[in-house]
Amino acid sequence: MILIADSGSTKTEWCVCDQHRSLKKIYTKGINPFYLSEKEISGIIEQELIPEVKDEPIRSVFFYGAGCAFREKNKMIENVFKERMPHADCSVNSDLLGACRGVLGNQPGIACILGTGSNSCYYNGREIVANVSPLGFILGDEGSGGYMGKKLVAEFLKNQLPDELRNRFFEEFQTSPEDIMEHVYCQPFPNRYLAGLSRFLINHIEEPECYEMVHQCFCDFFERNVMQYDFPDELPVNFVGSIAYHYREILERVASEFGFWIEKIEKTPMEGLVKYHTL
Repeated sequence: MILIADSGSTKTEWCVCDQHRSLKKIYTKGINPFYLSEKEISGIIEQELIPEVKDEPIRSVFFYGAGCAFREKNKMIENVFKERMPHADCSVNSDLLGACRGVLGNQPGIACILGTGSNSCYYNGREIVANVSPLGFILGDEGSGGYMGKKLVAEFLKNQLPDELRNRFFEEFQTSPEDIMEHVYCQPFPNRYLAGLSRFLINHIEEPECYEMVHQCFCDFFERNVMQYDFPDELPVNFVGSIAYHYREILERVASEFGFWIEKIEKTPMEGLVKYHTL
């Protein structure tokens, strides 16, 4: 049996497969070694994953995760699996490589992630050959849910949006400026928190201010990321992630404005990863 994981900062999707197909899906908390200790990662695996797979003869684990672009971070996850699944081989790679294999397989192209965070790369069909660093929640992550939430909250708190829209936001989320400041500056995972608030935009996308904010966030993503890759014009741009999936019409419009065409937009790369590892 094969166990495949696609992990973001918010949640992890697991899939148990045999040599030919997907057999079982499991969902746990997100596992990002930049934000979690090895002990915390072990706790999630022990409490949320192991009970679901303890009767499965897992022989290989392919883990693709946010924050897994550095050897020392990947080692944390490998150590946990060596302890919890000692009979399984474990391969840990970035969520970006997972996105490439999930939407492109063995074909070249641009692969992008737009979820809680964002990332992008030029993939030659075998490996990532160019990557503009996303820089994370504070310095980058353009176009992501966290980025949109940050922009939205800043506009509300600095009185840059209509009062009616501002009042609707605080009423819908039952929150206050004080609560927001507490979550952003004093609580863990502010990117997850702000990404959650960003759903206000999709719920009110008919409002010109909300539409324009989403449009500008996607423009920022293309300007600061995709535009930096030197690749043939005929190659497609592909996306995975909840933000790309739910805002696909605006994303496709922005891509066209920048002269790109989008081939695929998938909510997760899992279906493609199952094909990649089983066919």
